[in-house]
Amino acid sequence: MHAIILTVHIIACLLLIGFVLIQHGKGADAGAAFGGGGGGASGSLFGSQGSASFLSRASAILATIFFITSLTLAYFSVDTPGKAQSVTESVPTTEQKVDKTPADLPELP
Repeated sequence: MHAIILTVHIIACLLLIGFVLIQHGKGADAGAAFGGGGGGASGSLFGSQGSASFLSRASAILATIFFITSLTLAYFSVDTPGKAQSVTESVPTTEQKVDKTPADLPELP
């Protein structure tokens, strides 16, 4: 279950990044209105406001999926009793008796 949610989370993340990068800012429309080149080129595929509406709606849906999967992954990562609290507690340790001074070293004067 964790792997499925993580996969959906990563796919939603990558798609969200792509949709945000495809969108153009509100200042781009003002520049095109004053002769910034192209004129009506922004409305060729989806209509005059179709692309902005589609991309913003798709971004909102992907952001919602991203937040839901983030919260779900955070919920599943809560530790259960009996599990180690940190990485250092999960490593088995062996007690070794260490002499304070090695026998083969001479003492200092």
